[in-house]
Amino acid sequence: MNSDVASLRIISAAGFGVLCALAWATGNRSAVNLRTVGGSVALAWVLGILTFQFSWSRSALSAVNDLLVTVLQASQKGTLFLLGPLALGPGQTLPDGTPSVGFILAMQVLPSVIFFSALVSGLYYLGIMQAVVRVFARIFHRTMSLSGAEALAAAANVFVGIESGLTVRPYLPTLTRSELLTLLTCMMATVASTVMGIYVIALKSVFPQIAGHLVSASLISIPCAVLVSKLSLPETGRPETLGELPPAHGSFNVGGEKPSNLMVALIEGGGQGLRMAAGIATVLIVILGLEAILDLVLGQLPGPGGAPLTLGRILGWATWPVGVLMGLRPEEWASGAAILGSRFIETEVTAYFTLAAVQSASPPPFDLRSITIMTYSLCGFVHLASMGIFVGGLAALIPERMRDLTVLGFRGLWTAFLATALTGCIAGALA
Repeated sequence: MNSDVASLRIISAAGFGVLCALAWATGNRSAVNLRTVGGSVALAWVLGILTFQFSWSRSALSAVNDLLVTVLQASQKGTLFLLGPLALGPGQTLPDGTPSVGFILAMQVLPSVIFFSALVSGLYYLGIMQAVVRVFARIFHRTMSLSGAEALAAAANVFVGIESGLTVRPYLPTLTRSELLTLLTCMMATVASTVMGIYVIALKSVFPQIAGHLVSASLISIPCAVLVSKLSLPETGRPETLGELPPAHGSFNVGGEKPSNLMVALIEGGGQGLRMAAGIATVLIVILGLEAILDLVLGQLPGPGGAPLTLGRILGWATWPVGVLMGLRPEEWASGAAILGSRFIETEVTAYFTLAAVQSASPPPFDLRSITIMTYSLCGFVHLASMGIFVGGLAALIPERMRDLTVLGFRGLWTAFLATALTGCIAGALA
């Protein structure tokens, strides 16, 4: 093993400990549940070792990647039928030779959200998704000593986003503040399978095994999210579902009622995906526009080194230490920190496409280990818009907890960021 790589892996492992200490120091700084903390650390690293250290697990990850890519390619058939060459990626052509008009995110990326949303809804209707969620919930419940509601919602977050709150809807009003923070952190530290196709499309040309690693990253982020949330706000109350795993409530559909048949489930899921795609487009239009206006204002101020001052530069400076702790190479710190910082405002969608654009340069700025670290650390809804969506979505279900949700929202954004950084540290130590 190259001595430089070995040193960077040691830094990544040490960075994991430093970030955990930071989570505790910026939280309530009270006594923690050692079973939960120890179980979370153990589960996170076991999942990381299974991902990177065994040939059979790497083969399984490759198979998952191939399956997801195949499904994604199949999903493009309907898009091509509707949009023709607008749905083609750069360099692709239709059977009649009509070439692509270039990259258009709305036409080539967002339709995948609609398809995957419909697919997940269909799996929920068939009972497949509930069975898989239940398996993960049992693992999380036993290994991390979580309450039943926490374990069930955390398991659902592997596959869906705000909808995970519906799985424990009857228990939401009585969740402790620590449970609420864990729920919010898990929501923001993972990515829903319904939008995973976006990130696959963004990075598949520069990271061929991206789909499998996104699944792995989302899994590892669950114990990391539990770890930092319980370090930040340890449990001091007695959860209602302590010691038991309650039955899941509702379904993927926000209304909570099971569709009358599979086709209805697919259509309703696709409709929800359409709303999600429209929401993503709206957020990107609004946030990027507001960022541009703010950059115009900041540009009037003197910037260090003569370069214009921008929000992205400021956030990049703030996240620079995290890039170091995750084990990026010194020459990668600046570009890595800039991408990590930008996603607080621009969302992970823009961050992944920026990472892909940067990595397409010749020579690419990140080596394979570092692109893996960046991919894992960006795998989460860690931005202001998602915080508003999750807090608002839960507040609609439990309006009587509005004050707690509002107070915990920003803390959840911080703990989710630390959780994704911990996931990056594990990737850096083992990749």
